[in-house]
Amino acid sequence: MSELLIYNGHVIDPANNIDDTLDVLVRDGVIAQVGKGLKSRNGQKIDARGLVVAPGFIDLHTHLRVPGQEYKEDIASGTRAAVRGGFTTICCMPNTTPPIHSPEIVRAIIEQTAQEGFCRVLPVAAVSVDLQHEVLTEFALLKEAGAVAVSDDAFPVQSAGFMRRVMEYAAMLDMVVMTHPEDKSLSEGGAMNEGAVSALLGLRGMPREAEEIHIARNIMLAAKTGCRLHVLHVSTAYGVALVRRAKAEGVRVTAEGCPHHFTLTDEAVIGYDTNTKMNPPLRTQADVEAVVAGLQDGTLDAIATDHAPHAAHEKEVEYDNAPFGIIGLETAFGLTMRQLVRTGKMSLRDALACLTAKPARVLGLDAGTLSVGAPADITIFDPDAEWVVDVSQLASKSKNTPFGGWTMVGKVMETIVAGQARG
Repeated sequence: MSELLIYNGHVIDPANNIDDTLDVLVRDGVIAQVGKGLKSRNGQKIDARGLVVAPGFIDLHTHLRVPGQEYKEDIASGTRAAVRGGFTTICCMPNTTPPIHSPEIVRAIIEQTAQEGFCRVLPVAAVSVDLQHEVLTEFALLKEAGAVAVSDDAFPVQSAGFMRRVMEYAAMLDMVVMTHPEDKSLSEGGAMNEGAVSALLGLRGMPREAEEIHIARNIMLAAKTGCRLHVLHVSTAYGVALVRRAKAEGVRVTAEGCPHHFTLTDEAVIGYDTNTKMNPPLRTQADVEAVVAGLQDGTLDAIATDHAPHAAHEKEVEYDNAPFGIIGLETAFGLTMRQLVRTGKMSLRDALACLTAKPARVLGLDAGTLSVGAPADITIFDPDAEWVVDVSQLASKSKNTPFGGWTMVGKVMETIVAGQARG
């Protein structure tokens, strides 16, 4: 029997309404007790005085680039980056080479994680074979193999008829469909948000309507089919409003916001730094404020990273030719603390809920809580510590971040997965 005692810490567990100075006793990889004055005779001990002890963070939206694109990221490097950022569970997206479109690939990722991973990896499977939107994948077999959801991420389904079939099949199995909302007929060839800044820079814009039309369409189809819909990386004010209204009407919809979308505006693109190129693109200040408001009132359930690694040579090209995406696992918590908590826009407890209990609820995961009997996935951090993003020291294989040199707030001191310290 192995034990770990974390004592004198400020325990914040939103799932259980806990916010107090307490001890946490871990036994054989699960939470054994949470209370005051707990003892352990022979186990490891961590003095968490002055630190916050929280459930391990959960990222619903990570690109690990496995299989086939390991030069950008792999399971070892991606999960090492995750635990450095306080994440104990990450959901890996299916736009790989080949896509995660078969039970064999799902099982291979799970097996590889068991051998090389530093945290839990939950595969999200493709909605169609080769992400071509012609033949549905075998959702039932994918779920049996370990897929926690299906998604069209990065290859948004353009046909409403095909998306309806996706949702009808998923509804039969009570699987979540994660959708990247984008009408390509409006956004194809665009490099940034359509607006005054794109006109100034001479870059083709991606109109907000491309995102909003698909959010509205997918909400309508979810209402029709009874499917559990999760809207990925909402970036516009009207997109947030659409989700808010759908929830009020009883549609089974959840959604996420990303740190870059509540931190940066399209003005960051001035200078043509390709590390500001992402999809959906950086929008306006009004959109930033709407994403924050969505997290504040629960319209947006989770803070997700959309961690999207790209090799240096891929980003070191003209802005139009650079791939979309930035890394985010190691900066997400720091940005959450800096932009939301320190500014008073969200309480620490509410922000942590968006990283723990609420994303767990989206997928029905046994995670995001310090309940007795739950897996001992724990993040310990100093809420007041400041640190500077040194791109050269990031654990991710790729370094494509616009936040190099930024001062962050909130430093992860220890990440524990199944009772084992992982860094």
